[in-house]
Amino acid sequence: MLIEKLPLQSKQSFLSTNRLYFIDAVRAFAILMMLQGHFIDTLLDVSYRDQNNTAFKVWEYFRGITAPTFFTISGLIFSYLLIRAKQSGRIKTRMHKGLMRGLMLIGIGYLLRIPLFEWLFGKFNSYFLVIDVLQCIGLSLILIVLIYKLTFKKTLYFSVIMLLLGITIFTAEPLYRYLELPEVPVVFSNYLSKANGSIFTIIPWFGYVAFGAFISTLFYRYVERPKFKIAIVSGFFIFGIALIFGSSELLMKFYYAFDIMLFKDVAYYNYLFTRLGNVLILFSLFYLLETYIKQPLILRIGQKTLSIYVIHFIIIYGSFTGIGLHQIIGKTLLPWQAIIGAIIFLSVVCFISFHYAKTNVFVYNKLQLFMDKIKKYTR
Repeated sequence: MLIEKLPLQSKQSFLSTNRLYFIDAVRAFAILMMLQGHFIDTLLDVSYRDQNNTAFKVWEYFRGITAPTFFTISGLIFSYLLIRAKQSGRIKTRMHKGLMRGLMLIGIGYLLRIPLFEWLFGKFNSYFLVIDVLQCIGLSLILIVLIYKLTFKKTLYFSVIMLLLGITIFTAEPLYRYLELPEVPVVFSNYLSKANGSIFTIIPWFGYVAFGAFISTLFYRYVERPKFKIAIVSGFFIFGIALIFGSSELLMKFYYAFDIMLFKDVAYYNYLFTRLGNVLILFSLFYLLETYIKQPLILRIGQKTLSIYVIHFIIIYGSFTGIGLHQIIGKTLLPWQAIIGAIIFLSVVCFISFHYAKTNVFVYNKLQLFMDKIKKYTR
């Protein structure tokens, strides 16, 4: 029986107990991979970045999976909670919270790049306006809320739109690969163009969020069915393999069939669909092993991703002060030093996050109180 057919009391009971623990495990994996990736990439001596070295190539390949995993799982969990909130009658609260969360992530993203000491000495530049992970995810959450509001009456519409958005954004990548918007103010153009130094832009990265949102609708509709887990794990794995080894060939077939150069351009630089394939295989493994990875430490790391990200950013890149490991050590470490250093770094960041950083819920609540006060005084 589908959840829509359950009485309200049963729905609420089901929603409160049916937690997808593998999501927290994937988030934990993604944030830890991001931490070690940033540490090694920032501090490893340049002479050891050898593309002919198997160990380095394997590390680089798996590092390339990190961001797609993080964006896809963010879209999955956010959309899943959004859709569930409709069933429990808390959709307005969830949508409002989602908008606030998106704005908060955008704000923190900018805040982490503010060169406070330089500003105090009168040195100003626009580099702090570049877009990174947090701004991109924040804007993505806001877009999901807006799209869901437009398709509120039918979750199926939301599902189809998110799938089509993901496919369209990935397929159109050559059209905006080298996009420059000199006439658009930097604060806006940085969300679409890397010309001014943005690390992430809303396209193509919203594509991964959109695919995550689409996957969330599958969990929402079918997760309580007896054979769902077997079906979704198999589906993740099969589609993952197909995207990795067959998406370029399929795109070339479209090129030959329709004589549209865009398909050929995508096929010859097909990193988006292949990385999505990697993500799906990761999802299949984590969901398959959910019972074994449902450990308190792993789940806690997955629930503290924001504070972990902020702390690691400050330590490595020297937010506010301009003094971090990047400035102090630079690219000087030997491989064994980088590996041991990364392990220590991960441990220290997680320890600080667990024992000294406030939870995400605490931050959201404080932000909400702040916004309520603003509304009160502006009436």
